[in-house]
Amino acid sequence: MDIDMEEEAKAHKSQIAKLTFKTAKEQLLASNPAARRTLGASRKAQAKFISPMLGAMDKQEESEPVISDERLKHIDPKMIELIESEIIDKGTPIGWEDIAGLQMAKSVIQEAVVWPLLRPDIFTGLRRPPRGILLFGPPGTGKTLIGKCVAAQCHATFFSISASSLTSKWIGDGEKMVRALFAVARCHQPAVIFIDEIDSLLTQRNDSEHEATRRIKTEFLVQFDGAATGDEDRLLIVGATNRPQELDEAARRRLVKRLYIPLPDIDARKQIISNLLKDENHDLSEHNMAEIASLTEGHSGADMKSLCSEAAMGPIRSVPLSQIVTIDRDKVRPVNVRDFKAALQRVRPSVSQDDLGQYVKWNNTYGQGF
Repeated sequence: MDIDMEEEAKAHKSQIAKLTFKTAKEQLLASNPAARRTLGASRKAQAKFISPMLGAMDKQEESEPVISDERLKHIDPKMIELIESEIIDKGTPIGWEDIAGLQMAKSVIQEAVVWPLLRPDIFTGLRRPPRGILLFGPPGTGKTLIGKCVAAQCHATFFSISASSLTSKWIGDGEKMVRALFAVARCHQPAVIFIDEIDSLLTQRNDSEHEATRRIKTEFLVQFDGAATGDEDRLLIVGATNRPQELDEAARRRLVKRLYIPLPDIDARKQIISNLLKDENHDLSEHNMAEIASLTEGHSGADMKSLCSEAAMGPIRSVPLSQIVTIDRDKVRPVNVRDFKAALQRVRPSVSQDDLGQYVKWNNTYGQGF
């Protein structure tokens, strides 16, 4: 009986504690009747709701560029900003003399591209310049340098585009980026759109590729030469590739001028050596440079640069390790022929004869004859 009474008393005390317990917020409301309940914010229930995103939206609107050109009114400002970030300064001083050899290719480019862009009033009708040029050949032969030179000679805005510049993880944004690219280029014309490794963007279409990739290619081809293009547009597409056989047929048709950029000949290799050593301390004569050029058959322009860089390290390697930190620059000996012959043992040609045969075969079928 006593045990039952004790349990009854404990239950009664627990019930009283539950009825009298109040949270800190309930105690505050009880002690301050003027306070009003809120949903966790500091405003009153009757106050006007203010979105926490309103300030961020105002800042975003202030940061967005003002679109003044009618051709850009339907383009996302963020995409316009991304495309304009791909513009290379058109004041880069690159001349034809900076490109060793390739005399025939340079003459064709001047006739088909540079002159029409400089004198659009003369090159009209059948003399209208082509919209697209394809530079194909082994890697490291100066295709990118030619594209920059064209932009510098034409005083045109130079867009350097790769496949990653036009792709997005969101489906549908890729073709919007392509549309934005051509819209911005038309606002900056005359403009040169240089696409390095164009085969990665315009490969042959097939049934196994992703739909988003196909849509990007289709949009590019339509903007390149379709209903959306105008005859008065001064746009030039320059594509560079070392795999021309993988290009889509429609892209190949639009790239009217297809120029083979071969490996440099002996005279071009000698000029490359001379250009690279003009600011270096060396004791090579014209005869020495001709000898080195004759020993580098099959080397590309990039291989020649690697060879000269390796040879330039010869004088540094001849300095004792104990003096490398304290030696004066004037005390380092000049680069000589022995340095180049030693560098030839380390730098090998990067292009095989089988690859050269494929380029020659494709050039005989689709290339621009000189």
